[in-house]
Amino acid sequence: MLPVSSPVQASSPATPAAPASSGPDHGPHDLHALGGVLAAAIRVVASLTLVSRFTGLVREWLTARIFGDSAIGSAFNAAFQIPNVFRRLFGEGALSAAFLPEYTTLRQNSPDAANQLASLTLRALSLVTGVIVLVVEAGLLVALLLSGDNPERALSLKLMMLMLPMMPMVCTTAILGGVLQSHGKFAPPAAAPVILNILMILGALAPLAVPGLAPEKTAYVVGVAAVIASVLQIAWSLAALRGLVRWTRATSDAREAAKRVLQRFLPVLLGLGTLQLNTMMDTLIAMWPIWIGPTVLGVRVTLDDASNSILSYTSRLYQFPLGVFGIAVATAVFPLLSRTAGHSVAFVDVLKRGVRLSLFIGIPASVGLIVVRDDLVRTMFYKFSADGLARSAIVVTCFAPAVWAYSLNHVLTRAFYAKGDTKTPMRVAVGMVAANLALNLTLIWPLREAGLALSTGLCAMVQAFVVAWIARRKLEADVFSWPMLKAMLMIALAALLMGGLVWLTIHYWPTPRNGWGHFLRLSAATFVGGFSYLAFAWVLRLEELRWLLRRGPSGAAGEAMIFE
Repeated sequence: MLPVSSPVQASSPATPAAPASSGPDHGPHDLHALGGVLAAAIRVVASLTLVSRFTGLVREWLTARIFGDSAIGSAFNAAFQIPNVFRRLFGEGALSAAFLPEYTTLRQNSPDAANQLASLTLRALSLVTGVIVLVVEAGLLVALLLSGDNPERALSLKLMMLMLPMMPMVCTTAILGGVLQSHGKFAPPAAAPVILNILMILGALAPLAVPGLAPEKTAYVVGVAAVIASVLQIAWSLAALRGLVRWTRATSDAREAAKRVLQRFLPVLLGLGTLQLNTMMDTLIAMWPIWIGPTVLGVRVTLDDASNSILSYTSRLYQFPLGVFGIAVATAVFPLLSRTAGHSVAFVDVLKRGVRLSLFIGIPASVGLIVVRDDLVRTMFYKFSADGLARSAIVVTCFAPAVWAYSLNHVLTRAFYAKGDTKTPMRVAVGMVAANLALNLTLIWPLREAGLALSTGLCAMVQAFVVAWIARRKLEADVFSWPMLKAMLMIALAALLMGGLVWLTIHYWPTPRNGWGHFLRLSAATFVGGFSYLAFAWVLRLEELRWLLRRGPSGAAGEAMIFE
């Protein structure tokens, strides 16, 4: 157990992090207990996120059924993508990662100052994002007035104006979620997205209540439901924080802490938000035919009105395992990394466990998505045209190989932040964003929207290898050591064996004649894949399976190890 009497200080960008060798090292018993706490936190976040992602799949299935691979689907997804990217940046990324270490440290030393920091951060966030919304809304209004007689463009602009106010609300929910995590409360923020999904599902069911409701009108109904859900998410988070935080005015100490959070924010935004920034870039390019026109400098683009609909809906498929497990590992490991930053043995042990658990889940997810891609898209998007289904399957094939990399990047980047180093991940991320843009503009010509997916995946894999290589020198954590490589090879072996059984299941299953048949084959393949992977992990004696099943200290004892 980490000594409560000597809390680890979070380092600001101006203050070098404590050397990795500082502080007392931990014996095997302490590392065992830390592993138990990590596993328990992962189970809580993953189980609730699983519920969220399943309701999210229902939401996507319903909206894809209504909008299809059409200009309406592209417009709706683009409008929803903007606040959604901010949710990922803030809720699963930059602001929370910059805020959490500072808030946790203040909680250990001065709870009043921690309350003041949380209050000041929320006020500043609301002001800044509110101003941004007003400015962008004005710009969208001008663009709408100048859109002429292009109905697809006008619909896209109106939907963006409708859903843009979600941005400050999802950002507020994100910070409240970070505060809850600092108090060891992982369940409420993990469950908050369920509120959004349920209300959007109800909105998507509007055609049942109003027969003959046009898809364009349904898009507005679902958009209004999403905005209402954002308000309810704030209320949910505030209710969960009752009795834990006292909202108050800030003193000079809290203002200094807020400045340190702000100094970290931009580097963290670039370092941790690479995937989200690349996703937004993909959306902007995919929407080119609707927002700008069918040509670039007189050359006709290979993208069309359906490109963003296909890309956006299909991207949710790889985000399912990433959100349930990849983000769960990163969310659970970050407080432990921050708390052990000054204790070399414990820090490296937690980081390596986080890396191996990310790969234990990410590699089979990559393999499985590739094998079941056809049944998956035909189950989820059966209302797509035949051309849309074929293109969606190709997009899955391009996104899927990098699921492990998306997960790994979240863990590795947070390890640098726990040590107070925000610049290293930022430098790597800037290079990856530039590389992604260059690949996007190259690959869209032969591959259309699949080129955008392939570019994002390739850049994520390169980023993972580069950050892992740098971590060996700067964090004294050798991710490429032989024990780690051996563990990775064993995970890959179990995943490939699982993939072979899934392929055999699909190959010998009678050819489905309709969407229901594809659903049954997908269900059988998923069951075979999940059961066989766990069986192979047990036969090969993969430690990661044992880690996930380990019980950690519960109640106040477990929380005190990290959060007090």
